[in-house]
Amino acid sequence: MDLHLKGKKVVVTGGSKGIGYATAEEFLKEGAKVIITGRNQQDLLTAIQNLSAFGEVEGRIVDSTDEKAVYQLAEKAAGKEKRIDVWVNNVGTNKVRKGELYAEEEMDYLIATCFKSAVFGSQAAYTYMKESGGSIINIASLAARCATTGRSTIYAAMKSAIVNLSTTLAGEYAAYGIRVNAVLPGYTKTPLVESTFTKEKLEKLLQNNLLKRMADPKEIAKPVVFLASDAASYITASSLEISGGHNTVLNPEYSYELRRKRENV
Repeated sequence: MDLHLKGKKVVVTGGSKGIGYATAEEFLKEGAKVIITGRNQQDLLTAIQNLSAFGEVEGRIVDSTDEKAVYQLAEKAAGKEKRIDVWVNNVGTNKVRKGELYAEEEMDYLIATCFKSAVFGSQAAYTYMKESGGSIINIASLAARCATTGRSTIYAAMKSAIVNLSTTLAGEYAAYGIRVNAVLPGYTKTPLVESTFTKEKLEKLLQNNLLKRMADPKEIAKPVVFLASDAASYITASSLEISGGHNTVLNPEYSYELRRKRENV
């Protein structure tokens, strides 16, 4: 399927690793021109070197919690045409709190990284989309649907806020031909997930997953690219969960047990 993304101007924040990197790669394969951001210069340089094999890509060091820096990024991405076609807000983090209660600095860090970055990014994108339309995609999390108890409470709350933000902005930007959607990835093979959970913990968590495995970042990236394309031109204010059916049924082992029983007969 031709997604008609050739020559489109795309920004992917947090694009040096994980889902952001995979998303940039998929856009490049479709012929888009991509700018990715990151905060670690070496990671960004490595990503650019690898991604350049797929198309026209640039990288910029940007703190997505800095309003001025985000607007400067948008101005750079828009260029002389003063146009941005797609903006993917992918920046996020999960800082596990040190004690039973959150300290103010922990809260401020999580709110800024997981939520303010998406607000600034969406507003910056709107500035350069309102003349000719565009697509904004916010990367939320399965945690927006499944409340996360324990030491990651603020992370889940912020991802829920991202979903609400996406719906709200879809309403505010609709008259300008701008579609806004959220994507809710489940457990995915990213540096953040692999550094947060032990192998044993992940195996336990995946017992409630219908597909019994984590996602590859490309399995999140491809639907993101679809949402940004003309193939999804009637999709806005939506939240697409890509979780392998995690925590969706009470008996996730049912089909596996039934198959084993049938094959053993």
